[in-house]
Formats: sequence, structure tokens, C-alpha cells
Amino acid sequence: METTTRIPPNLSHQHLMGEEHQNPLGGQPKRITPVERVVTLREWLTVLVLCFVNLINYMDRFTIAGILTDIQKNYNIGDDLGGLLQTAFIVSYMIFAPLFGYLGDRYNRKFIMSFGVFLWCLTTFIGSYMQSFEWFLVFRMFVGIGEASYSTIAPTIISDLFVKDVRSKMLALFYFAIPVGSGLGYITGSKTAEFAGSWHWGLRVTPVLGILAVFLILLVVQDPVRGEREGGSHIHSTSWTDDIKSLCRNPSFMLSTAGFTCVSFVAGALAWWGPSFIHLALTLQPNGGKEITLSDVSYKFGIIAMIAGIIGVPLGSIMAQRLRVKWRNADPLICAVGLLISTPFLFFGIITASTNSILCYTLIFFGQLALNLNWSIVADMLLYVVLPTRRSTAEAFQILIAHMLGDAGSPYIIGLVSQALKKALSPTTLVIGDEDKNEYDAVTKFRSLQYALFITTFIEIIGGLFFFFTALYIQKDKAVVDLSIADETVSETLQYYDDELPNSTTN
Repeated sequence: METTTRIPPNLSHQHLMGEEHQNPLGGQPKRITPVERVVTLREWLTVLVLCFVNLINYMDRFTIAGILTDIQKNYNIGDDLGGLLQTAFIVSYMIFAPLFGYLGDRYNRKFIMSFGVFLWCLTTFIGSYMQSFEWFLVFRMFVGIGEASYSTIAPTIISDLFVKDVRSKMLALFYFAIPVGSGLGYITGSKTAEFAGSWHWGLRVTPVLGILAVFLILLVVQDPVRGEREGGSHIHSTSWTDDIKSLCRNPSFMLSTAGFTCVSFVAGALAWWGPSFIHLALTLQPNGGKEITLSDVSYKFGIIAMIAGIIGVPLGSIMAQRLRVKWRNADPLICAVGLLISTPFLFFGIITASTNSILCYTLIFFGQLALNLNWSIVADMLLYVVLPTRRSTAEAFQILIAHMLGDAGSPYIIGLVSQALKKALSPTTLVIGDEDKNEYDAVTKFRSLQYALFITTFIEIIGGLFFFFTALYIQKDKAVVDLSIADETVSETLQYYDDELPNSTTN
């Protein structure tokens, strides 16, 4: 006599072969966790395509920073409107992120990302032909809409393909493209403009790569079932209002978002104004400093940003994977310490810019390296303290807050403060109306921007405090998500057997 019983569809092989998971809140074990497994070729290709798109995404975002002085001269604008270019881009980016987060939790993610990438390619290319500053600004805002779709959704695909340390490693690879892409943006923008003899051509490289990315997304990228690897594929989506209420009641998510907002503020300010500031500093140095071009400075700044990213992002991930074995709240602590270490390096880098260029570049490198420890860790924290069906919304919410209070305003705030300080620091009184806003002497321009950039060091300290507070809640909030998935899995499995076992066939 043989009894045949079918395994319920929601209880996968990974669950059956996994290890028992101790309830972090006490009591008996509640779930069987998925195990790490060999990564398939299709999954590797998916991650590599997503990394490539993220790379050119940030290249496109920072090509303007590498040619900012040329753009200011072309449109006859000061530091305030120069900073507004990036702020306008980020404002549209963050406003549309919640829309794409809602869509990403409910509809085909490949089609949404493809649309977004095509939109920013098209608008970047068209914008490079605009003759007026106002229209150029409008097209930069359209670029932000396109990029919002990709940045909101791509990390959730990685979270649905992998679990545990494999997920952390893949996220490190994905976010490693941010500082590297930013560095390549400086280099691509400045060197292409220098070679072509016009800054407009610096904006026409990434659209070509973006069209290739659209085809790769549609043909190669895998769109997995949401939460499948964690046993949460059975969890149903709730209303957008319920999702937002749940996120607002999640202290780990809210505090880490506040800390990441500070990271965004500092990164956005440095990325936008860094090359221009160092170029101004070098022109004040003796021995031919005035012969150094912005293109040369942007190239070196881009190299520094890339190397800091290549080392910093995976270093943060490796530290987190090793330390969280002993300390479950290691992730936010690493982020906090990284920000506090970065602070003195950036502070003294800003101070030494006009006296010792080698020391300045070195200090900025270590400051950015410590800052880059955060990228993959913050993303990993978001994914394990939020339910699978809410992760795109959580990504969008974090993008909205981090950019609205972070790098959306920081370039403009730094530029606005710098422009105001010029009037106070100028040895002569200038009436700024329809006249050229760049008529201040080099020393005044440098000092005003230097003092404005000191704001970033205070923001880093505040960000470190937010991450320290996150460490108080992270273990409990992760346990809540684990138990929510486990309870749903157990209850649904028991219900399945209640329905199916009486009907099992007996031979």
C-alpha cells in the first residue's frame, strides 16, 4: 500500500532543505529559512546588466558636473543657478519615485525600467541642443523622471533573486557602480567636451549606451516572483496607504533613511561642486596653477571617486557580512562609524585645497572611501526590514526623503550660500543685476565656495547619529519581517494539508 501526497506549491525545495531558524524574539523556532545556492548563469547576467545600467545612469547624472564651468559661461549663470541644475533634476527624480515604486510592486518591472531608461536617454540627447538655460533646465527635469524608474525598481529584483550573504554581495556589486559611474561621468563629460571642442558633446555619450541598455533589459534581465527566495511569494500586496503607514511605523527604516539622507546631502554637494572648487583652489597656487584646466581637475576627481568606490563599497559589504555574525546590529554601526571617519578627512581636504593639491586629493579620497561604506549596507538594511511586497515602495519612499532633504537641495544650498558669501567677502562692492555674475576675483570665489562646503562636515556628524539610533531597533525590526513571512508560510501550509490530505490517493 502506497500513499501519495503532493507537496504544497508554496513550500519550495529551498525551504525543505533549509535550516531551522530560531525565533529572535524568543520561543520555539518558527520557520525554515531558504539556503544559499549556486547562482545560475541567467541570474549572473541579470545582475551584470543591472550593474551596467546603474553605471551609465550615474555617468549621465554627473557628466554635467565635469563641464559645469563651461555650462555656466555658456548660459552666463552664477553658482546659484549652476547648483539649481542638479536640484531640478533631483526634484523631478524624487517626485516620480513613489509612482514608480507603486508600479514596481504590482506590474512588470522590466517594461517599467526599459521605459525609464529610454526616456532619460532621449531627453539627455535633446537637452544638449537647447540654446536657452530655461529649456536646458526643463530637459534635465525630464531626465530625472526617467532615472527614477530604474533606481527605484532595480534593487528589488536583486532582493528577489538572492538571500542572505549572496544578496549582500550582489547589492555591493550593484551599488559599486554608483561612485564608479559618477567618476566616469566626470571623465566622460570633461574629456569628450575637450576632444570635441564643445561641452554639448559631453552629454551625447551616455544616450548611445542607454539604448543598448534598453535592449539588454528586455532580452536578458530576469523578473522573479516577489519574495520567492524568502518564502514570501504567497504574501499579497496591500494598498499604497497601508504600505506607507507600515513604513512610517518602522523605526529602523525611518532612522536609516534619515542617515542616508545625510549621506546623499554630502555626496551630492561634493560630486557637484568638488571639481569646480579644486580648480579654483589650484588657480591660487603659484608655479603655473593658473594653467590647469577644469577638464584636468575633473579627470583627476573622477579617478579618485572611482577608486574610492571600487574599494569603499565592497569593503563596507565585506565588513558587514563578517561583523554581523557576532553583532546583529553591525550594519548601522558600520554606516555611523564610516560617516564619522569621513568627517575630518573632508574637513581638512577642504582646508588644504589652496596650499597642497596632493594632500587635498589624498584627504578627499579617504573621505569619500569612508562615505562609500554606506551604499550597499543601507540598501541591504532596507530589504531585510521591509516585507517583499513593499520593497519597491520603500525604495521609492527612501529616494523621496533622501533626495528631497539631501542631494536635491545640497548643490543649490551650497551654491546659494557661496553666492551670498561672495558679496560679503568681495573687496569691492559689485551691483549684480544684468551684469556677469562671474566678475568676482578668484580669491573671493574660492573662499565663498570653501566656507559653503564646510556645511557638509556638520551634516556627516548628524548622519552618524541617525545610524547609531538605527542600531537600537534593527534586530527587532528584522525579526518582525522574518516572523511575518514565517507565520504566513506555516498557516498557508497547514491549510493546504487540511484540504489535500483527506483527498490523497491510496494505491
